[in-house]
Amino acid sequence: MTTVSGIPDAPGDDPAPEVPAPDDGRELLPIATGARTRAALGDLIRPDRGRAVLGLGVLVGATAVGLLVQPLLGRVVDIVADGRSVNALTLPVVLLLVVAVVQGVTTTLGLTQVARLGETVLARLREQFVERALQLPADRLERAGAGDLTARVTGDVARVAEAVRSALPEMARSVLAIVLTLGAMALLDVRFLLAALLAVPVQALTARWYVRRALTVYADQRVANGAQQQQLLETIGGAATVRGHQLEEEHTERSAKRSRKAVDLTMRSVHLVLGFYARLHIAEYTGLAAVLITGFVLVGDGSVSIGTATAAALYFHSLFGPVNSALVLLDDAQSAAAGLARLVGVTDLKETTEPPAGVPHQRTGPGDDAKAAVTVDAVSHAYGPGRTVLHEVSLTLVAGEHVALVGTSGAGKSTLARLVAGVQQPTGGTVSVAESPAGPPVVLVTQEVHVFTGTLAEDLRLARPDATDADLRAALSTVYALEWAEALPDGLATVVGEGGHRLDPARAQQLALARLVLADPPVAVLDEATAEAGSAGARVLERSAEAALAGRTALVVAHRLTQAVAADRIVVLEAGRVVESGSHDELRAAGGPYAALWRAWSGSRTAPHL
Repeated sequence: MTTVSGIPDAPGDDPAPEVPAPDDGRELLPIATGARTRAALGDLIRPDRGRAVLGLGVLVGATAVGLLVQPLLGRVVDIVADGRSVNALTLPVVLLLVVAVVQGVTTTLGLTQVARLGETVLARLREQFVERALQLPADRLERAGAGDLTARVTGDVARVAEAVRSALPEMARSVLAIVLTLGAMALLDVRFLLAALLAVPVQALTARWYVRRALTVYADQRVANGAQQQQLLETIGGAATVRGHQLEEEHTERSAKRSRKAVDLTMRSVHLVLGFYARLHIAEYTGLAAVLITGFVLVGDGSVSIGTATAAALYFHSLFGPVNSALVLLDDAQSAAAGLARLVGVTDLKETTEPPAGVPHQRTGPGDDAKAAVTVDAVSHAYGPGRTVLHEVSLTLVAGEHVALVGTSGAGKSTLARLVAGVQQPTGGTVSVAESPAGPPVVLVTQEVHVFTGTLAEDLRLARPDATDADLRAALSTVYALEWAEALPDGLATVVGEGGHRLDPARAQQLALARLVLADPPVAVLDEATAEAGSAGARVLERSAEAALAGRTALVVAHRLTQAVAADRIVVLEAGRVVESGSHDELRAAGGPYAALWRAWSGSRTAPHL
């Protein structure tokens, strides 16, 4: 049996930095420290370190070849200054053409390797992020808000991707050009190098000034963007409720407030970049003036030729591009680093739906009670201090038994359903579910069903990728959905979801139940899976759910008490505790909480024939 325990994970050795709190009090997902981000980046690159070395080596060769241009131009200057024949220019001109061709070819090869490395690392990071995000407990995501996760998977990934595709190759080439060019200036005359280095203090102070401010600005900007997206999601998603309660002005003001904060932070970053550029120009003029004055003095006393002084000046002038690119790319690098830290913060999360390390998996064996499909043992769960919703609940589902959970709103029904499904971990006690020989041991279907973008067949195959068209039709037929599915414009090939054929709530729920049939788990959990249908579709959905659950152990959070009537056993939750358990007739006769619920629910309805 697979056990989900409430034992907390041990604290990590590299705690995440404090996350800037949004103005609505949400507990955002963590952000990795700089050290942890660098370590994670190293782990991502390690499988492709051979390609990294190859790309770097080719770029070094390309840059070194390119440094021959300035001495060759200096040679041309010396030939002209000495009044030599035109034929003397042939060799340096031919060499310049050769250098251009070789540098172009090697630079292309090197940048191609670096780009491939970057795309591979980015794909690996995306896969890790999505995998971990899908494992996070639902209550953890609820505390952070959908906007925080959405901002990370869109904006942060986009910034890292942009850095990988443009900034990373350019940064690598610029750094190599700077280092090798300074070395070439030293070979001409070390005094040229010393003159050029006068620009370094200005550039270093500029970089320090920028980095110290950029880290905070970009981190705050990403948080503000996440808060803005969260507010937009809440306002648009709950538009009907907002209009119904005439809260349009209040929600508009909230959206405007968060948008203004995001804009203010964007303008701060713009002013930061403008100040950055202004300081870089001062460094350029300082260094160039120093090199020209040095060349004038050295040529005057005969230490170097005019061609050598020309080569030195050209070398320093050629540094304008790489130095400015490297420093300007700090803007992209800081933005990408902030985004990468937010992504690594999620990939490093130890809160997952997997059992914590050190807790043994219990397996059904000859000596175990093979009839127990689900065992809930003294389970408690809290969504934070003072927010306990379940109190030492114990429950056993016999194989093949259908158990209905009923109770008033807030009783803990959905929380218990998610714990049994393994979507969340209990904070106390254990939940054990019998293992399945093939496929998932338990599948959860909720009232919030998502129709994935793609064909209807692709949507269904999410549950079983190897399913044939015949399998898909059989599953749809089981839940009484085959007729409308085949009546779609292109049948199973009809594109559904966002931008495709829209399915009403009842049909979307039948699609979810068909996926349940295809997955074929021994245990199914339905959390108000028929609640989204109106009264007209309720009976159809209940019939579909009954057919999908046939032959399985089932835990059903009953939205309508007709589902409870059809169950083998009814469990009543009240304030997070089991207060009654029995059949419909037994609980009605007992006159307790269930009987009161039944009277309230069926008072204006015709009770089913019993």
